[in-house]
Amino acid sequence: MTLMIATYVLTFLLAWPLGRYIAGVFGPGSGTGHRLFGPIEHTLYRLFGADPTTPMSWQQYGRSLLGLHLLLGLVIFALLMAQGGLFFNPDDITGMKWDLALHTAVSFLTNTNQQHYAGQAQLSYLAHTLGIVTLQVVTPAAGMAALMAISRTLFRRPGRPAERTDDGAVSVGNFYRDLTRAIVRVLLPLATVTALLLVSQGVPSTFQSAQTVQPLDPAAGVTEQRIPVGPVAAMVAIKQLGTNGGGWYGPNASVPLENPTPIANLIETIALYLIPVALVIAFGYLTGRRRLARVILMVMLALSVSLTALAVWSEQQPNPALSGLAAPGPNLEGKEVRFGAPATALWASWTTQTSNGSVNGMHDSFNPIGGMVPMANMFMNVIFGGVGVGLIGFLLFLLLAAFLGSLMIGRAPELAGRALETREIKLVCLTLLLQPLLVLGFSAITVAFPSLTGHSNPGPHGISQVIYEYTSAFANNGSGFEGLADDSVWWNVTCAINLALGRFLPILAPLAIAASLAAKRSAPQGRGSLSIDTPTFGLMTLAVILMFTLLSFLPVLMLGPIAEFLTSLS
Repeated sequence: MTLMIATYVLTFLLAWPLGRYIAGVFGPGSGTGHRLFGPIEHTLYRLFGADPTTPMSWQQYGRSLLGLHLLLGLVIFALLMAQGGLFFNPDDITGMKWDLALHTAVSFLTNTNQQHYAGQAQLSYLAHTLGIVTLQVVTPAAGMAALMAISRTLFRRPGRPAERTDDGAVSVGNFYRDLTRAIVRVLLPLATVTALLLVSQGVPSTFQSAQTVQPLDPAAGVTEQRIPVGPVAAMVAIKQLGTNGGGWYGPNASVPLENPTPIANLIETIALYLIPVALVIAFGYLTGRRRLARVILMVMLALSVSLTALAVWSEQQPNPALSGLAAPGPNLEGKEVRFGAPATALWASWTTQTSNGSVNGMHDSFNPIGGMVPMANMFMNVIFGGVGVGLIGFLLFLLLAAFLGSLMIGRAPELAGRALETREIKLVCLTLLLQPLLVLGFSAITVAFPSLTGHSNPGPHGISQVIYEYTSAFANNGSGFEGLADDSVWWNVTCAINLALGRFLPILAPLAIAASLAAKRSAPQGRGSLSIDTPTFGLMTLAVILMFTLLSFLPVLMLGPIAEFLTSLS
């Protein structure tokens, strides 16, 4: 528990100044850092022919976001298919088959990084650096841009009139300006510093081919071993900071070259939470609603600490599958013994609370309750969540809580003085209900027709594997209960559907809701108005999140990890 508390404290101490800086970056005018980064940004605007001064409606903002992602997706898909005949391929890696290339392109395009391929064994250096790392920078930046557009539109500062487009629609900002500032002023500087820190700990940073070494203790006639290297540090830095999660190596950060020392493990763990926490703080300063930001922070923190503590406790218990075969002690199956069970459980909880998905141990080897915690984190997907989209998802629950809370006090539903009407609530409900419909629907088909694919375990754990895979895809997380033969047409195509819908609808729907509310006249706040920045409303929002999650997913948890836990007791 000491490690857990110290990591929380250090992360929040670093996130507070970063949050204030991010609020300044996206503030009115040229923003914080303009003198240093402005010339770089103007060069990029000219290079790509973008006008950062044009106000955009939510439809224009959404089309720009989708158009950029579609273009990048097509380029990366082609690159993955053709990588075998391109340069920067010293290990002669061949091109991917179409369904694996489709899944990989959509996975990284949606900030998910769910990997159905074997890491460095199936990607060339060109595909890794130009393709994967590019998306690992652009996609979190797009999420951050969308959050800023929604925040300043939904919670416009009092007395400041809504900006309008040329045709009179409410403006949500300019996508290209927001995206560029997120990349140039936030993500790249942070990733550069983090990469240098990781290089100092021994993470490789080279374009050399795999290294051939002599084993210290040759066994079974093995006289040499090939060790893949490459520009690993740069990818690890942005995979952690950008809630991406896709590792250079197949086993991710459980490989010593990605995560060589306890200091590197601490740096990478803090990087999981740093920007998501900072964005909640930035939200308060950007909108002038710091009390609301504190309420949101407390709700997220309460969920985070309770679930993380449960995961750490669970993995300090013996593995029931090894009962009678080993001395009682922490469950070390699938753990990196250099760090131990608590550090791995902490990482597993944080990586699924932030939709990161990187791992420094194998979640499939966790005890039943420890394995349930990452699933519960992804079911909610609003405990800090991905860069930008986590807070956007929380705002959807906040809108639902405001709707219910207004009815409970006998007032017409409203948020910050603006009426919550049928159109907004329909969009909220559609977005929230899409997750259980897709996750449970695809899982039911997969379990009912095992000939479509295979999973390595029968009974409750096999159900957990399937549920985890689809939940990870929709929550844009990317981690997995490995053991599935997931490189198949069925898994690649169905997960790609979950990936795309789980990413873009929860961005576009809140963008439309924010613009719709901003266009309405604001009624003055009175004694009977619903206050959304109080601890009471925070508890209301927490109750809504928990009830929605339990009503949607408790039955499947009973069939999976809870049934497995009860079986282990018998």
